Amino acid sequence: MTLLKGKVALVTGAARGIGKAIALKFASEGADVVFTDLAIDDNALATQKEIEAFGVKAKGYASNAANFEEAHKVVGEIVKDFGRIDVLVNNAGITRDGLMMRMTEQQWDMVINVNLKSAFNFIHAITPVMMKQKSGSIINMASVVGVSGNAGQANYSASKAGMIGLAKSIAKELGSRGIRANAIAPGFILTDMTAALPEEVKAEWAKQIPLRRGGTPEDVANVATFLASDLSSYVTGQTIHCCGGMNT
Repeated sequence: MTLLKGKVALVTGAARGIGKAIALKFASEGADVVFTDLAIDDNALATQKEIEAFGVKAKGYASNAANFEEAHKVVGEIVKDFGRIDVLVNNAGITRDGLMMRMTEQQWDMVINVNLKSAFNFIHAITPVMMKQKSGSIINMASVVGVSGNAGQANYSASKAGMIGLAKSIAKELGSRGIRANAIAPGFILTDMTAALPEEVKAEWAKQIPLRRGGTPEDVANVATFLASDLSSYVTGQTIHCCGGMNT
């Protein structure tokens, strides 16, 4: 399929999980894919080969997304190597859960920096590129807890709510330049992180979801593909929930 043929997509934190699923789906639709991770290790190189297997160009870049200078440097390198950037997926993220009364300043700062500041860094770096092109799609990976909140995740919820507000603001700022910005709010997605949960916990989660199952990284990747493609050319400033009806 060729929904993204001719486009160059940048996905942060894409060596595994949802980010990897998005990168592979984009490649299957014809996009050249670049991705970042803290280190381009054997796992990241394996991801690069999987992307290239679709017959597209791919390259991983070592970058701390939470570092302003590094984000700008890697965007410059990507433009030099690939000529343009049509899609940015701000996917890099971590959790450091804990109740507020026990949460440390370090836990708060780490989550805000990796999840939210990294999105600012890459949007700031990529804006001149997309403005020059007069086109582009920015996708922020938020979460249902960024909308509804969640006990024990004040830092994570705040960071994901920030991703939604950031996308809405950028949509208003850059819409006149042909640049769209949206957010995806995944619900309970079956990843390596959730796989570690006891089966009874996962079963309890499923009971709360109208579709009675957890989502897959591919479910989220399908939504990202819609937002990255011209199928969503009149969609901007929106938050699309990919949660099986969990947040209805």
